[in-house]
Amino acid sequence: MKDLQEILAIARQVSWDAADILRSYYHGSAKDSSLNVQYQQNEPVTVADVAVSQYILDQLQAALGHEDFGYISEETYKSRNDAQADNPSWVWIIDPLDGTRDFIDKTGEYAIHIALVKETRPVLAVVAVPEAEKLYYATKGTGTFVETRDGSIPLRLSSSKPIEDLTLVVSRSHRNERLNYLLENLPCQKQKAVGSIGCKIATILEQQADVYISLSGKSAPKDWDIAAPELILTEAGGKFTHFDGSLLQYNTGDINQWGGLLASNGQHHELLCQEAEKVLAQLPHG
Repeated sequence: MKDLQEILAIARQVSWDAADILRSYYHGSAKDSSLNVQYQQNEPVTVADVAVSQYILDQLQAALGHEDFGYISEETYKSRNDAQADNPSWVWIIDPLDGTRDFIDKTGEYAIHIALVKETRPVLAVVAVPEAEKLYYATKGTGTFVETRDGSIPLRLSSSKPIEDLTLVVSRSHRNERLNYLLENLPCQKQKAVGSIGCKIATILEQQADVYISLSGKSAPKDWDIAAPELILTEAGGKFTHFDGSLLQYNTGDINQWGGLLASNGQHHELLCQEAEKVLAQLPHG
């Protein structure tokens, strides 16, 4: 198998090219720029999602093959209960278009996630934010970098705000009563609305926000929503855990990330997790 930095170079190039394809749909310059929106389980899917998914898979498989790696992409995933026996230990987890609603609504807040997971934890990640023309990437133990067309610089989080001055980055659409109740009762009340989990985590990396909370209800974020954003945040010095402090697990056979998840710039992380658990314990059960 190739060395991790060689694999990262391939993933970065694929991400830049995939970002160009998405932008061509977004700005209407693709050959067929009608997005042809369809719905699967109430979530929108466009021709751009499908085209970019196919492109990423084709490129990674052409460069790296099938022998050493499994591939899980949002657009091609089918429940793998029947395939549990041969769960490969190295798996690519791909979201070709994180923030499809934002893509359709033209907010600019959409991203591409490519993560390589070993056993159950990410070891390599790229998050591309096409409209910002930025790529965030990390490998386990070597830190996080932000790349523009001009080159790369390392990113390191540092912050020393009191807890009440922290800013929560929140969704415009994915909200439910439990999450609203939780957000209303946390010690930090500043909020910034951003689409796409990749863009939310990028907002923390750019130090425009400090905390992101996910609370599953009837549905939960999936492996491909979280795996790449988690590594670029934690390698920059941030934290991303369940409310009880335990690490997230990927490639477990269940692609859902259930429960309460908290991502932060690392500051007041444990305290915020404890506060979140406390608030939810007080929630009147209707």
